[in-house]
Amino acid sequence: MTEDKVFNVLFLCTGNSARSIMAEAILNREGIGRFNAYSAGSTPRGEVHPETIKLLRRSNLPVEHLRSKKWEEFIGEDAPKLDFVFTVCDNAAHEVCPVWPGQPLTANWGVPDPALAAGTPSEVALAFADTYRMLNNRISIFTALPLQALDKLSLQKRLDEIGKSGLIEMT
Repeated sequence: MTEDKVFNVLFLCTGNSARSIMAEAILNREGIGRFNAYSAGSTPRGEVHPETIKLLRRSNLPVEHLRSKKWEEFIGEDAPKLDFVFTVCDNAAHEVCPVWPGQPLTANWGVPDPALAAGTPSEVALAFADTYRMLNNRISIFTALPLQALDKLSLQKRLDEIGKSGLIEMT
């Protein structure tokens, strides 16, 4: 992998209303100039969860371009060539995914779905904040990887480790 390449990353989830949207926004900030992040769902809800929008705005992330969409948008001829595809929920990880053109590296980075949180508004907001924190940590580790120095097998191992524990050594 070349040092000056801009990598295209797709985050997948079932509903594409919270987790994958958060991951897209985080990576587009953290990986600016190195990564283009996208998100999609197998069965998108059709709208971004209002609590996701609130959280991203509080984190000073742009929300205007975010929308809930189907993953089919990323398999056509006009779709960006994907380098990485990460599922951020367990449902999408077990679904039959499309064959991604170019055979991008894939990994499951499943995190709890805050859209399912119940309770007081504070408890719901906390569930969203916890998911955001987990995704932010994983994406920070990912963006720090020496992508150009790792062969495909080593990189796949690192991606899988990020999804399992969230922590890997950077050596």
